[in-house]
Amino acid sequence: MTVSFRMSPEEDTQLETFARLSGLTKQDYIISKLLNREVVVQGNPRVYKALRNELANVLDALQHIENGQNVDGDLLIVISQITTILGQMKGEI
Repeated sequence: MTVSFRMSPEEDTQLETFARLSGLTKQDYIISKLLNREVVVQGNPRVYKALRNELANVLDALQHIENGQNVDGDLLIVISQITTILGQMKGEI
């Protein structure tokens, strides 16, 4: 069965980021969220690499913010997701 839907480019970027950080495929991430299943991140080299790259992006974005002004809402969402993932992985690190 095929299910399709439309997303804005910003929503697609956010979905791609969250799926990458979870270590799941985009399809598996979407299905888990749609069925209200908990997404449990298992630490592996791919997840650690995705976290490292996203944290580098966050650091770069934060360095361009002057005095805490003009903080992009999408950046705050990504930081929140990274914090959640790192909290889940705390026992593994």
